[in-house]
Amino acid sequence: MTQHLAAPAAPDSGTRTDWWRDAVIYQVYPRSFADGNGDGMGDLEGIRARLPHLRDLGVDAVWLSPFYASPQADAGYDVADYRAIDPMFGTLHDADAVIRDAHALDLRIIVDLVPNHSSDRHDWFRRALADGPRSPLRERYHFRPGKGPGGELPPNDWESIFGGPAWTRTTDPDGTPGEWYLHLFAPEQPDFNWEHPAVRDEFRSILRFWLDMGVDGFRVDVAHGLVKAEGLPDIGHHDQLKLLGNDTMPFFDQDGVHDIYRSWRHVLAEYAGDRVLVAEAWTPTVERTAHYVRPDEMHQAFNFQYLGTHWDAAELRAVIDGSLAAMRPVGAPATWVLSNHDVTRHATRFANPAGLGTQLRTPGDRALGLRRARAATLLMLALPGSAYLYQGEELGLPDVTDLPDEVRQDPSFHRAQGQDGFRDGCRVPIPWAVDGPSYGFGTGGSWLPQPAGWGELSVEAQTGDPTSTLELYREALRVRRTQPGLGAGDGIEWTGAPAGVLAFRRAEFACTANTTGEPVRIVAPGRMLLASGPVDVTGAEVELPADTTVWWAV
Repeated sequence: MTQHLAAPAAPDSGTRTDWWRDAVIYQVYPRSFADGNGDGMGDLEGIRARLPHLRDLGVDAVWLSPFYASPQADAGYDVADYRAIDPMFGTLHDADAVIRDAHALDLRIIVDLVPNHSSDRHDWFRRALADGPRSPLRERYHFRPGKGPGGELPPNDWESIFGGPAWTRTTDPDGTPGEWYLHLFAPEQPDFNWEHPAVRDEFRSILRFWLDMGVDGFRVDVAHGLVKAEGLPDIGHHDQLKLLGNDTMPFFDQDGVHDIYRSWRHVLAEYAGDRVLVAEAWTPTVERTAHYVRPDEMHQAFNFQYLGTHWDAAELRAVIDGSLAAMRPVGAPATWVLSNHDVTRHATRFANPAGLGTQLRTPGDRALGLRRARAATLLMLALPGSAYLYQGEELGLPDVTDLPDEVRQDPSFHRAQGQDGFRDGCRVPIPWAVDGPSYGFGTGGSWLPQPAGWGELSVEAQTGDPTSTLELYREALRVRRTQPGLGAGDGIEWTGAPAGVLAFRRAEFACTANTTGEPVRIVAPGRMLLASGPVDVTGAEVELPADTTVWWAV
């Protein structure tokens, strides 16, 4: 097998392999991270300048959301060219510089890959439309004649995740109504037909292109969606969107996706270093998610069951146990995540009553939300496996819940039904400085308006303040690297605790988390290492405050 020695080299891990088993991976949403050229939009130059912040934070890898050439109908998840950088973010030279600088700082780079669909501006799709119904290029997507006497009805009853039908009718080159094409998301995002060999060949080539650039892995968008059930059968349910993630769907989690990822694993094996595949796979159960990380497929899969769990001891324990149990038979690490670019930040989610979902338009109790968010973070970082952080959560940022409708850019906000459409609230550019233009984001404002007072939460304001959320994250990641019992593993030992308190041990480490709204007195399991809030240890006992997590050396 040919070995590709990609440059720049990945961080030197010495004799250590499988770095991803306990990695803390930081998600950068490029348009909202840092603006290097002053046009109000984050870019690769801005990311490059802020990489030292991520090194100082203590993360192991950086996941970059899409920066490819795109019309930006869905914030870059509509890709027109998988081998080019969108000019709003920079150039391939800028991408190369980010990868090289990250590796020099001992950070790995994971890039987003969007294989379920392309942009409708992709060359394949544009040529397929121009060539008409018998074009061989149409076989690379899902083009179908409509139902009804004149083909005026969609080919089946599938609904778009963003709301409305999952089909859009084309106009033939002669101006007459034509076939329909499938798009599980926006009409500007036609789904690839992964039964076609050209699609499979193209994406193996795309993988090699970025591996040759030196990236350390791929986060695979909609990893569960590539293969559709044979014949594209009707679902027959009047509210399909409520079934998502809870039931088997003919367009999600089909068994055929696993052959694709086995072939991708062979591509990664051609390259020196420890490259990884990470699945964004929404499945009905965590056991189904485990299928994506069998030894010959992907390395990690996002744990969405954990992300959606309320701040409740019984619920959290059930999801933790279920996640570890599901991953153990396939030898994959569990992953843990509290926030990302598609859901309300957990500092706001936990500020609101349970049951309101993961997309909110209410700020809730800010102090309560931050206290719970800090506690939830320490709990997450204490669990065995790998953890994902979303940019700005280390600052304790809340969602911006009062954005005017006219500035919102989430495509699902502008369509009936579908997702709630409030994802813009977690995508507001993050603050770096106490004052100045866009609080240090850049010199030219910001593409979404930042709240007044955002500077009080900035990196500048929090650095050096031992009570700040930023310094809590920095210390937590430092302890996580040095304390025996933290990091990789596949199990924990639960210990006795009062109702509403989670307590477990891992080798020389213990964690206690009080999820209740009242202080609880417990026996101190050892020497306190770190706490998410003020804690008073008196002799052998400790009063664990409400919504507080403590780490212990035992």
